[in-house]
Amino acid sequence: MSTIRFDQVGQSFGERRVLRNVNLSLTEHRIGIVGANGSGKSTLVRMINGLVTPTSGTVTVDGLDVARHARDVRRKVGFIFTNPDNQIVMPTVQEDVAFTLRRRGLSPAEIAERTAATLEQFGLSEHAEQPAHRLSGGQKQLLALAAVLVARPATIVADEPTTLLDARNARRIGELLHTLPQQVIVVTHHLHLVEEFDRVIVIEDGTVVADGAPEQSLAAYRALLQ
Repeated sequence: MSTIRFDQVGQSFGERRVLRNVNLSLTEHRIGIVGANGSGKSTLVRMINGLVTPTSGTVTVDGLDVARHARDVRRKVGFIFTNPDNQIVMPTVQEDVAFTLRRRGLSPAEIAERTAATLEQFGLSEHAEQPAHRLSGGQKQLLALAAVLVARPATIVADEPTTLLDARNARRIGELLHTLPQQVIVVTHHLHLVEEFDRVIVIEDGTVVADGAPEQSLAAYRALLQ
């Protein structure tokens, strides 16, 4: 697991301030982040692996400033997008999982072994030679997870990973996120997904308004929605 720190982090897009004075230390195994649309929660997590650079303040992962060491940080932090089509880059399922490893300087034998093991772990072995774009929505999200996890990052950040899925596939992805050995940080509107996490953070209007055990934080969030 990683130690992720936000120190006086602010973010503006033009005249619009998205985050302001965020201070956080993320060390727990399972962390949920919730908030209304436009609250800044997705911007916050995208800073963890350098998809967004803060306008002010610093974000560090295990002491590495993400803005200056994004490449090194991305070896530690894998990112799962809401829409898996945004991160499927190769024609077939097998090629998409192997693609990550080809950039790591591994031998062809090791790439083949790790790819096969990861496809088996996610129940995608029988689809290995199929075109990735022909998978179902749930299978595509499994493929996106497989392509990230094959690189063995210490931390997984998932930005609303169940939003586009039907109930059965959303439950499957949720259960999988609960069982991963990696540190998992999940942004979600599906509050049941984080009810048993170690910590839940509530973002409202670019600031942290609740942070603690799920029961307390989710109660605070539901109160905001009233």
